Amino acid sequence: MQNTTPPARPSQPPRAESARPLYRERLTPSLWILGSAAVVAPMASLVFVRMDGALSLAIGFAVGVAVITALILGSPVIEVVGRELRAGRAHIDVALLGEPVPLTDEAARAARSTGLDARGWHLIRGGVAGIVVLPDIDPDDPVSSWTLSSRTPDRLAAAVRHAQSAG
Repeated sequence: MQNTTPPARPSQPPRAESARPLYRERLTPSLWILGSAAVVAPMASLVFVRMDGALSLAIGFAVGVAVITALILGSPVIEVVGRELRAGRAHIDVALLGEPVPLTDEAARAARSTGLDARGWHLIRGGVAGIVVLPDIDPDDPVSSWTLSSRTPDRLAAAVRHAQSAG
């Protein structure tokens, strides 16, 4: 299923429609990583247990929630807005990108290891199985491709294609 925007209603201004993302994904850590980060809570509790038991439990809980919240909110976002692809802090006009290649399973594993382009720009996260490789066709750009992790690589590739055809 593609993540596309509905047709613009006459009452909506054109700027509001172009600011709406065609695709948006936050590359949150896997449950395994979040569970491992939750181990910080009992460790923080143990530090303060000699002062007061109830206080140590409250501090441990607060530290655990803070660490997990920081991991989730600090994770990068991939989105296609208008004619621009944003991946974390980086962004590029989709007109400067070639045909996106969504990869899963063994092909994605190979693209993240031996097939990884050394001159490319990478946003790869552990625990996210899919990959989308986007060739950079800008002759002035030293980066040869963008390699992005995605839980739904086919939807990301479709959104990039849609943004490219819209221009």
